[in-house]
Amino acid sequence: MWKNIVSTFLTLAIVLLIAVAGAVAWAKAQYQGPGPARVAQCVQVPRGASLTAVSKRLQEQGAISNAYIFRAGADRAGKSRELKFGSYLVPAQSSMEEIVSAITSGGPSTCGTEVIYRVGVRADSVVLRDINPETGVYEERVKYDPATEEAPAAILDAEEQVDARLRIAVAEGVTSWQVVEGLKRADFLSGDVSEVPAEGTLAPDSYDVAKGASRSELLDQMEARQTRILDAAWEARPFGLPYENPEEALIMASIVEKETGVPDERATVASVFVNRLEQGMRLETDPTVIYGVTEGKGVLERGLRRSELDRKTDWNTYQIDGLPKTPIANPGRAAIEAALNPADTEYVFFVADGSGGHQFSRTLEEHNAAVARWREIEAQQGAANGSGG
Repeated sequence: MWKNIVSTFLTLAIVLLIAVAGAVAWAKAQYQGPGPARVAQCVQVPRGASLTAVSKRLQEQGAISNAYIFRAGADRAGKSRELKFGSYLVPAQSSMEEIVSAITSGGPSTCGTEVIYRVGVRADSVVLRDINPETGVYEERVKYDPATEEAPAAILDAEEQVDARLRIAVAEGVTSWQVVEGLKRADFLSGDVSEVPAEGTLAPDSYDVAKGASRSELLDQMEARQTRILDAAWEARPFGLPYENPEEALIMASIVEKETGVPDERATVASVFVNRLEQGMRLETDPTVIYGVTEGKGVLERGLRRSELDRKTDWNTYQIDGLPKTPIANPGRAAIEAALNPADTEYVFFVADGSGGHQFSRTLEEHNAAVARWREIEAQQGAANGSGG
């Protein structure tokens, strides 16, 4: 009799263990497998919210299939008490494990409302964007020019939202003066700027900021990032470039940045100026002349005059040998890397080709023919000025 009881007990225990193991395996598959959401979703974690409240909300919006498994998985991973306030964009079919990782890692909000202050070469703009919950893609709702227009109510309201993402986006090729002037107009920042940072030392990039962030500290962040980019590119440079120090490479990068907006051309444009330096030729590039006229304070809204081309300044490379005194803009990472990794060419001339790019030449004869072709295109287009070096 006792033998039968023990046997039955063991059988039941084995069945129970198998059932538990199966349930655990099923729960693990549910936690790590693809989620039920068919489109990207904006997951909100309110300030002070509990994991229980967040998991219920996720189940209600269809981001997860089971709130209990979600909480159990987060607890097992040791993350149940690590919720970070914010808004998080999770891709379609994100697993519970991936969502837990997103909402406990923190960082800037990645969905919902965002206000972007764009510092541009020709103009600044402020854009309000919202995530489209159906597509998971940001869509522009409001845009205005802070230099000439008052901030719309929608922008002001968005800046006050505690979970709104605020960003400063600095375009490649802006001057340090333009960056400072732009930050002065960004109302959600605070503090004064005592002086304009040295030209070229600010990294064009996108910067997440909190409301009330210090302008001077943001500039320090831009300088630190540019220093890291330049130092890394300098350390990886090939042997034999005609630069005595990283600062000279930065000057060259700024010229490359201003001479072409075509990514595939940067290294070739850099090669032209490197070849000119090595052959003792003057750089003769219009953007350096323009900087000598404006000193980086705005855009020259006309063509260069002969008197300006003939006037000697510390930047006019038609009149001085070698590199100009300072950079002429803040170059982006790609331009810095091009200046320190120029293409291997024999080109010493280039001129616009009418397609947005340039025609490169090895000899003056080739260059003159390319210039003649550009003049024909220019005449056909009714354009007033060419572009080239």
